[in-house]
Amino acid sequence: MILHRTLLGFNVAALGSFFVVSLPGDVHAQDLDNPVALQPIVVEAESDQILKQDGYVAKQDRAGTKVDTPIADIPQAITVVTQDQIEDQEPRTLNETLGYTASANPNNFGFDSRFDAFTLRGFNAYYNGIFRDGLRQYNSPTALFKTEPYGIEGITILKGPASSLYGVSGPGGIVNIVTKRPKEETFREVELVGGGHDRYQIGVDFSGPANDSGTLLYRLTGLARNAEAEIPSYPDNKYYLAPAFTLKPDDDTTFTVLSELSRTVTGGTASYYNPAYGVVSDLYDGDPDYNDFVQNQGRIGYELEHRFNELLTVRQNLRYSKVDADLQYSGHYASGADLARYWGHYEEDAASFVVDNMAQFTFDTAAIAHTALAGVDYTWAEYDASSALSYASVDDIASAPLAYDGGQEMNGIGAYLHDQMEWNGFTLFLSGRYDWVETTSIDSDRVETDYDDEAFSGRVGLSYRTRWGVIPYANYSTSFSPNIGLVYDDVTSDEGRAAEPTIADQVEVGVKYEIPETNAIVSAAYFNIAQTDGVVFDTTTGINRQRQLDLTSEGVELGAQASLDNGLNLIASYTHLKMTIDKGATGTAGNELSGVPNNIFSLWGLYQFQPGSPLAGLGIGAGVRYVGDSYGDDTNTLKNDDRYFIDASLSYDFGARDPRLAGAKLQINAKNLLDEREPICTSGYCYRDEGRTIIGSLRYRF
Repeated sequence: MILHRTLLGFNVAALGSFFVVSLPGDVHAQDLDNPVALQPIVVEAESDQILKQDGYVAKQDRAGTKVDTPIADIPQAITVVTQDQIEDQEPRTLNETLGYTASANPNNFGFDSRFDAFTLRGFNAYYNGIFRDGLRQYNSPTALFKTEPYGIEGITILKGPASSLYGVSGPGGIVNIVTKRPKEETFREVELVGGGHDRYQIGVDFSGPANDSGTLLYRLTGLARNAEAEIPSYPDNKYYLAPAFTLKPDDDTTFTVLSELSRTVTGGTASYYNPAYGVVSDLYDGDPDYNDFVQNQGRIGYELEHRFNELLTVRQNLRYSKVDADLQYSGHYASGADLARYWGHYEEDAASFVVDNMAQFTFDTAAIAHTALAGVDYTWAEYDASSALSYASVDDIASAPLAYDGGQEMNGIGAYLHDQMEWNGFTLFLSGRYDWVETTSIDSDRVETDYDDEAFSGRVGLSYRTRWGVIPYANYSTSFSPNIGLVYDDVTSDEGRAAEPTIADQVEVGVKYEIPETNAIVSAAYFNIAQTDGVVFDTTTGINRQRQLDLTSEGVELGAQASLDNGLNLIASYTHLKMTIDKGATGTAGNELSGVPNNIFSLWGLYQFQPGSPLAGLGIGAGVRYVGDSYGDDTNTLKNDDRYFIDASLSYDFGARDPRLAGAKLQINAKNLLDEREPICTSGYCYRDEGRTIIGSLRYRF
């Protein structure tokens, strides 16, 4: 929002008349004909506490190192989705928020607002790759924590293995979601949203000092939505409330509490009937009379930081989360020459507790400046599930008792050390961590099986900042993720073995370029990730059993972000990727992994007309997302065609013309403007893309 340095209720002419009386006698009348243009004050939603950003360009973050570090100096590929980008693109889900990020692919499962499901550098990242405020967000099979974009002020995507600091995580990298935090200045916002499919939403966001001294800050973010989707009888309703406060008794101590309560109701079935292998029809699988997916979730935690002196700063980050999911679903199956229907009911409750304790040491040895970190974290998580299935009727499934369907409990401890050393433009990262994970798996007969896994993870990275703003870098990093259950080297045999943990290592070289005297950065990276013992379900023989496979992900990614003084904002990304199955199901070795496009390209630009222009206040944006062709199954017998998605936005800031309307902004966003609805197949099952959506919003900041 733009606030002009003009008192509300007065216009420029009135102020000019006032100054005529007060002007000294040697000021000429012609000076009054050329009044000085007042520069606007921009009031923004981000707090800049953890993630410092300027428009579409992020400057500093903790995701790559757990300490505040300039992003360009981190010797690893990082992309940041800033608050301004989120506001300009108006995403509805975390998947949509990642749509313009290099090496991120949220397009594998068509339209499905039930889950945030995406890949990073070809690897699934939604179970063990989502972090919130630096702490792992534990996700169980169905009770996956849902991210509300209105409640966040940015997302940092750290590419490649990151277990050396963050412990259990996947080879593709991590997505760290930054929660909206209390601001030191008063901030108030009300936003009304409406759109196609009867979408109605109101959001409120209030923050500022809670006392006269400014030692206590607050923030209250809330949202209520009632909406449908293009799928019949598929709701998209939500209630969301996120209180937060920060206590700063002195300059050296900060205590921030972050919390959330939310309830979402979406459709329980998002698929279309597949009449044959690799074919998707227009017949929706869901039953309008039995199609609700209700999820209640909550989290509460804190971040405590105290600086003892120039040498030592300590932090403790803690969070407890709980998710209760109640899923109603249905589908069709062939019954002779006709189709019959089945109905299912599935409940899952998940809870987790995470605490991370760390000490930061800042010191010099000779000419080398050190920022070192030592820490220990602990994670506890559990889930339990129950289910029922009926081939009779909706009434039958609604009254059917739920049978226990299994569960899991996990305890993990990790100890880590990190040192980043700076000398004459060089930055060297050395990170090491050891994890101990105990997992208890409970089957449907309530038989418990215990698994113990442990591993060392490391990272070494080097970057060099030249005087021209060019920063070449290289890194080697590893990841570790334990698995549960039995795997079958021969899925036709009844002899299984305990699954080995999934491990991976990456070699990456790249370059970042901060363009001098502009707010812009471009980057390029080459990466090679070798994963061993990933777990997938093998259905090639009709028997659904786990097996382990080895994968290699090799590719190049390019990225650019810019917010220029002339009002132009740009995002560009390109990824060329090949995901090879080194060891997998029979007949798949040497093939490409399904659902991994070889090429993904995106470009988004938004131009805001500046003060003094006849069109001041008008903003025009457009974007294109290209998803290249890919294989629809691991045997490489199915092929997905490439797809283009065109997005657009149009906005008007009323305060640019009339100071009395400062803070009011109207915005319209269109996604998939050309209404492309192509089939997309992954692991042999096919989905459909969502068609055109149009959303309008009216925001007022005061």
